[in-house]
Amino acid sequence: MDIGEIVSDSINYPSSDWKKVIIFGLLFLISFLIVPIFLVFGYGFRALKASIAGADELPEFDEWGEMFIDGLKVFVVQFVYFLIPMLIILIGSWASIAAMTTVGDPNAFIGIIFGVGFIGVIFAIIIGLISTIAIANMAANDSELGAAFQFSEILNIISQIGWGNYIIWYIVIGIISVIFGFVAGLLNIIPIIGTIIAILVIYPYLQLFAYRALALLYAYD
Repeated sequence: MDIGEIVSDSINYPSSDWKKVIIFGLLFLISFLIVPIFLVFGYGFRALKASIAGADELPEFDEWGEMFIDGLKVFVVQFVYFLIPMLIILIGSWASIAAMTTVGDPNAFIGIIFGVGFIGVIFAIIIGLISTIAIANMAANDSELGAAFQFSEILNIISQIGWGNYIIWYIVIGIISVIFGFVAGLLNIIPIIGTIIAILVIYPYLQLFAYRALALLYAYD
């Protein structure tokens, strides 16, 4: 399955059951209550897990405790992976402030901020590439948290996919996500109703699309 086929399949995947998309959207709607946000992560992960296993239908909303735990694991994996780039940016910001106060040179301040910010962004992109496959590897290994940190295996999987194919996939998914985001932005112009539609339909649809695309990429041949 090539990148085009992956995208085509993934675009159609959420529309196989609109009722489940709406239920997923309801979790998005109440995610400000904190607990539901982990259920959002958990259901998306369940869709990823089911797709890797070969299922073509959206998974059921059941075993909520397990879904919550899976969502918590996804959060932990993302937090751990992105901790280092966050620390680089924070330390760099602190160094910039220190340089400004001790040297008093605004050019040094701007230079350090720009340099550290650039390094932090590049590092975050690289980490993002690895953490994405890490989550897929966790899904393929029955939600085992340790599978998300098997770096040699994760890099080997990326090599099998092909770094070129992976980066193209990443860019394509990013562009489609921006388009979805643009549509959601247009809906948000409509007071209340537009925002609710965006939350109930667009955002859950986008997440299911992305997880399906990741599952098909993971099984890339």
